[in-house]
Amino acid sequence: MTELTVDEMATLTAGASMWATAAIPHAGIPSLAMADGPMGVAGPRVDERDVSLLTPAPVALGASWDKELVRKIGRLVGGEAIRRKVDLMLAPNLNLARSPLAGRAFEYFSEDPLLCGVLGAAWIQGCQSVGTGAVAKHLVCNDSETARDSMNAVVDARTLREVYLQPFEMAAKAGCAGMLTAYNKVNGAWCAEAGQIVRDVAKAEWKFDGVFMSDWFGTHSTRGSLNGGLDLEMPSPARFLGAKSAAAVAEGQVDAARLRDAAERVAATARRFGAGKGQPLPALEAGALLVEAAAAGFTLVRNEDAILPLDPARFPRIAVIGPNASAPCFQGGTFAKIAVRPDALLPIDALRARLGDAIVDYEPGVDPQPRLPRMPARPARDLDDGCTRGMTLDYFDNADCEGSPLLSETRDTNSLTWFHGVHAAGALQRAAATRASGVVTATADGPHRFYVGGTGALRLVVGDMEVFRRDEQLAPGDVMGRLKSGDADCVTVDLRAGQEVDVVVELRYTAARCQGLWYGVRGPDSNEAMMARAVAAARAADAVVLVVGETSDASVESRDRIDTRLPVEQLALIDRVCAANANTVIVTNVGHAFDTRWETQAKAVLHCWYPGEEFGRALAHVLAGDREPGGRMPVTIACTDTDYPALSLQPDVNGDLRYDEGTRIGYRGLAARGVAPRQAFGAGFGYTTFALSGAAVEPDGADGWTVTVTVRNTGTRTGAEVAQVYRTVPELTLVGFDKVTLAPGEARTLRVAIDRRRLQVWEGGWTDLPGTVDLLVGRSSADLPLAVQVNVN
Repeated sequence: MTELTVDEMATLTAGASMWATAAIPHAGIPSLAMADGPMGVAGPRVDERDVSLLTPAPVALGASWDKELVRKIGRLVGGEAIRRKVDLMLAPNLNLARSPLAGRAFEYFSEDPLLCGVLGAAWIQGCQSVGTGAVAKHLVCNDSETARDSMNAVVDARTLREVYLQPFEMAAKAGCAGMLTAYNKVNGAWCAEAGQIVRDVAKAEWKFDGVFMSDWFGTHSTRGSLNGGLDLEMPSPARFLGAKSAAAVAEGQVDAARLRDAAERVAATARRFGAGKGQPLPALEAGALLVEAAAAGFTLVRNEDAILPLDPARFPRIAVIGPNASAPCFQGGTFAKIAVRPDALLPIDALRARLGDAIVDYEPGVDPQPRLPRMPARPARDLDDGCTRGMTLDYFDNADCEGSPLLSETRDTNSLTWFHGVHAAGALQRAAATRASGVVTATADGPHRFYVGGTGALRLVVGDMEVFRRDEQLAPGDVMGRLKSGDADCVTVDLRAGQEVDVVVELRYTAARCQGLWYGVRGPDSNEAMMARAVAAARAADAVVLVVGETSDASVESRDRIDTRLPVEQLALIDRVCAANANTVIVTNVGHAFDTRWETQAKAVLHCWYPGEEFGRALAHVLAGDREPGGRMPVTIACTDTDYPALSLQPDVNGDLRYDEGTRIGYRGLAARGVAPRQAFGAGFGYTTFALSGAAVEPDGADGWTVTVTVRNTGTRTGAEVAQVYRTVPELTLVGFDKVTLAPGEARTLRVAIDRRRLQVWEGGWTDLPGTVDLLVGRSSADLPLAVQVNVN
């Protein structure tokens, strides 16, 4: 890159803003605009008005086991990025669901590295097919959230190579634009400085020529980052790279060739993805794809007496019960949260539209928003912005809310986040304030609980009375922790049905890089009354669809879960509804492995994961039999928590999180110990039946084999089956799979490619497994009736 000076090359090593790289126009190097993913294009303002298409979460895509479908979803997101004028997506997430407690497990395709890698590569290829770059994240071992900014993942070389690096190697082979380094350490080195991984493995061994960038504020030094292979520090203003990169070269701390390599990688990525864009999918085509993708991940694990699909002639009176039917969890809670269109069809509305008069009742049974309820309000003032719902937000440049606001807007949300430099007035770098005001109408007589939380001093006024005040300020270093926790205080105010009250919430804060404010109100309806109405509805119906699950703050970035159970209130709801009506179908809306010991109480159990904005339509189609539930388990559900090979995500007193299970993650660990799962990895079925037969294996050149197996649809409906191939040593390990859709009576011989690497282990280098290796073929890790043998050598 002889046309650039050292200072210009150094400029390229740091972001130019919160979400963009630097440009050098005279050298033909454009700036690249970035956005967070992977479930869609997250708006940089974290604003509910920046509506974008919301795809199924990766765990739901993982449940599809369908690389062609995932490639289409990647293309859809790439097209959305073009519409939003974004060049690089920070996606996909290629970390693994090592523990069911991982707060971000919904963002992971699977617990298995091959399934994750195959689907991740397909997503990348789809996204980049329209000219949008995909930046795989988070390299590496960011498989949990507890103390992620400081914890040290202690992992042996074989496990690192065979398990946690495998999806990233496949992403590199797919030609992803770049990789995002994780916040944590691996074996003592910060991931942004992990030269043995970035420099020696990814760049030297994999020959990966994309850009390596830090996660936001994830750098710790100049010399360590550059010499470790990092090319780009994000965001601006630079803390360790940028101008400091040139100084490090001048001082002899960093070789000039290393700076040139970093600049060349940033420049090449900018030239590759800064132009030549394709077209977004038309709205109708995108909507149909999102329905298809959601249904393809729905995983049916129980269907006694063939209760599904629901037939109104058999069950003329169907009650829908459960909080997630009216308050679904479309996605998990990350900073990459997508603003969903306000008219996204809810499951209860979709079921009513599809099944009509057969739906005779709906009761939530428990509070749909147990942690932070909504704030149904109308704005305090008409700002002539077309918004008639929500609160009026006024932003002040002082902590006393004095004078005219810098900016006013209407926000129809109860949880606001502002990043400095992104929102015009929401996070000033000085003492300032934000005020939210609106009018709330009570829907019933009785005590109403008002909630308020935020990143500074707080004041809540209901009517003409100050009902809550806390003047303590947070230290700048504690702001992000408060924002991530989302904790709120609560006060009770008696109101009458129909009474209108003015509500004012004020946040006063000191300088920090981000701020947040959240609030809500809960009416007087009690859980006991809701439960009683739900049980009565169940008794009066011929069948029940019980939709349970999580809220979006149950699975969050920066916090892991404390257990695998559904909320206690929902477990009680399951018990009582199933006791009241034997014909209960339980639909789960959960984004990770969880405790399902209640499953035998229901006639059917359908896992829907986090299915994106078309949850409602897809669920109605599947329950009515218009579509098949196409999913297979992307994770293992154990009989008890102690069966999981890895559970606790708490680092020790030294900050070390030890990956002591080694390569025996998930189903591998259970199989090695002879422990049966409750729901096996890869398990699931649809509304038809299949038979597998005639497994055989043949060489495929010098670098692999092909396993052939005949799949026949032995049922009466068109459906899909996934043929899975596992090796048996050193532990049971998925080595290949393929999915096929067949009409009734149709048979097809699948050819499942087995790459040589799948039959190798890391022993200081890639080494073939010795002797003859058994390959088992079947429908899940616990259902492998067919066998073939391969002599790897």
